[in-house]
Amino acid sequence: MLENVVIGNELGLEKIKSRFVKDGASKLHILADFDKTLTKAFVNGKSVPSMISILRDGNYLTKEYVEKARALSEKYYPIEVDPKIPLEEKKEVMRKWWTEHFNLLIKSKLNKKDIEKVVNSGKVELREGCLEFLDLLHKQDIPLIIMSSSGLGRESISRYFEKYNKLYKNIYIISNEFEWDKEGYLIRVEEPIIHAMNKDETLIKNFPIFDIIKNKKNVILLGDNIEDTGMVEGFDYNNLIKIGFLNESIEENLKYYKKAYDILILNDFDMKYVSNLLREIIS
Repeated sequence: MLENVVIGNELGLEKIKSRFVKDGASKLHILADFDKTLTKAFVNGKSVPSMISILRDGNYLTKEYVEKARALSEKYYPIEVDPKIPLEEKKEVMRKWWTEHFNLLIKSKLNKKDIEKVVNSGKVELREGCLEFLDLLHKQDIPLIIMSSSGLGRESISRYFEKYNKLYKNIYIISNEFEWDKEGYLIRVEEPIIHAMNKDETLIKNFPIFDIIKNKKNVILLGDNIEDTGMVEGFDYNNLIKIGFLNESIEENLKYYKKAYDILILNDFDMKYVSNLLREIIS
């Protein structure tokens, strides 16, 4: 076993994998978070929690926005990452954070051009091996559903994949939807607001993608928060493998993540294990 890969129950995992192998690629889809899951948690030694953090820390908007956004992060982020706080309590707090931040973005006149600057900043990097993973899924026509609470919405993720010419037809993005005025300024965020803790309520069956995956009942789930395991709620799957990326505070959080995920990838490691698992399933 690689030192950066932890498997809680190897025998149980082998049994599940055998069912995936038997059914093959046609019965499989991938359900993934974006920030710190498909992307690196650290770039050049610095923590990059999300694209919204790059907007905040890069002074793309007003000085007032930077100060208020940082204050919100300092207030709410420790609650988001604390595995000891009950989910329902977190949901209430995260709803407040996202709502306050979106109102702040509107007041601060976020423009589509600002999203382009963040995407092209070089401060967001896909996890090593992720491009090959995307190519493999595309070649096998395996749906990749990205469920993200992105504070910069679906458009930011789409543009990021377009940057690498990887916005394949098998990629579907469920994230916050923004409404813009004629000059490209943000004027409204559509309900429901997706935040880091309510993905268990963001049911896939409520989105058009459900018709494509409803008979693909073997799921590989990828996430970096314990609560990301809730992305599969409401989907009638047959077999499920949950892979978690534990990027920081590893000793403190390892026991909680081992309960939530079948496989853990530690230390902001690459996607090679996931790709190899996929190849094993579809071989």
